[in-house]
Amino acid sequence: MDRDSPLDDGEDPGSAHEPHAAPPPSPLHGHHPLLHQPSEEEELEPPVVRSDSGASTSLFGSDDCRSTTSSGDMSSSSGGEIPPVFVADAVVPRVVAKAPPGAWGGEDGARGRAAGGVRFKDKCVGRRRTLSWGSASLLGRRREMEDALAVVPGFMSPTCEAFGGCTAPGSRTSTEISPVHFFGVYDGHGGSQVARFCAERMHEVVAGEWVMGGDVEGWRRRWEEAFTNAFGRVDNDVAGESIAPDMVGSTAVTVVVSSCQIIASNCGDSRAVLCRGSQTIPLTIDHKPDREGELARIEENGGKVINWNGPRVLGVLAMSRSIGDHYLRPWIIPVPEITFTTRTEEDECLIVASDGLWDVMSNEEVGEVTRQMLRRQRRLALTVERPILPAQAVAERLVELAYHKNSSDNISVIVVDLKDKRKRQHQRQ
Repeated sequence: MDRDSPLDDGEDPGSAHEPHAAPPPSPLHGHHPLLHQPSEEEELEPPVVRSDSGASTSLFGSDDCRSTTSSGDMSSSSGGEIPPVFVADAVVPRVVAKAPPGAWGGEDGARGRAAGGVRFKDKCVGRRRTLSWGSASLLGRRREMEDALAVVPGFMSPTCEAFGGCTAPGSRTSTEISPVHFFGVYDGHGGSQVARFCAERMHEVVAGEWVMGGDVEGWRRRWEEAFTNAFGRVDNDVAGESIAPDMVGSTAVTVVVSSCQIIASNCGDSRAVLCRGSQTIPLTIDHKPDREGELARIEENGGKVINWNGPRVLGVLAMSRSIGDHYLRPWIIPVPEITFTTRTEEDECLIVASDGLWDVMSNEEVGEVTRQMLRRQRRLALTVERPILPAQAVAERLVELAYHKNSSDNISVIVVDLKDKRKRQHQRQ
């Protein structure tokens, strides 16, 4: 993420545009976190992701799952599947913990079903569907990895009324459980501290704020207040807990996926898009200083946007909203914009990424590459035993493409496959 200029990491003036040999693929195909509802006697632990390198972490941060390539770049990747059946007792927020060995059946994390789970009817778009995801991060041409990712399957299990009920008429009652999954990308600048803090805390604070918002009228308004309050609380905690100096900050783009809804919240210039049929639909809009509403807000508060290698707040920061960056208040604010998208049968996948991807590829380019490769990887999965997850293969490919297109930033991507895996399994039989 740029701050003062593209040379803020001490790069040579031409380094951002000189051709570099792309590092050979060196993904860490880590095991995905497994979830269950622990008994009262069990000791709760955070969800754990284990990489082939032996690293263990609750989330994907800037120091997690590192692999050194021949060029010295550190890359990491991981993926997982979220089974359609969850052990859930309408606890909000649902406790997420490490599953005991064999909880899902099979060997080495093989996919299975947990006893006592809640089954959903087929009429709801996301019911009884395996949702899979993949992530990849690359240090790229920067000296420090400042991105952090968070993937938290089943981070809440509210009842269906939390999303206004199912969009399919008569298919769901308000008392049924609707497991909710959380995906977040945090692109730090000035250091990795704030990004890592967001990855560790944001989803927990969102869940807590949603619980406390029980008196808010309307399910959309309740989520809006939960995200707005959560972003503000995390921002306050950055300062209150002395997480980082005032000149350190981070973007925050989060996507919450339920059986019927996709809720995207954004602060900064990381981005989330939805591939629906042949369309690539932006779920967020970048907070750039020269964006009409943002420019007016900054100037009304006595600030200036100076064109210094692109529009920047006071000639310094190339975004108008972020977590942290307290030295630039009141012009830089931690207030997210929130969108709601109803899921349909045409939904293919989600792409959530830092601007290391979006600076060199348009939404349409990313969408087209993702659709084509995802479909190809799904076909391959029908013939290859224990293949890499299609979403993970796509995430790694997008990172590689951005690097080859001379992205000068860290590159981090999460791909969420929204298609029903059961159909692919049926074709294979």
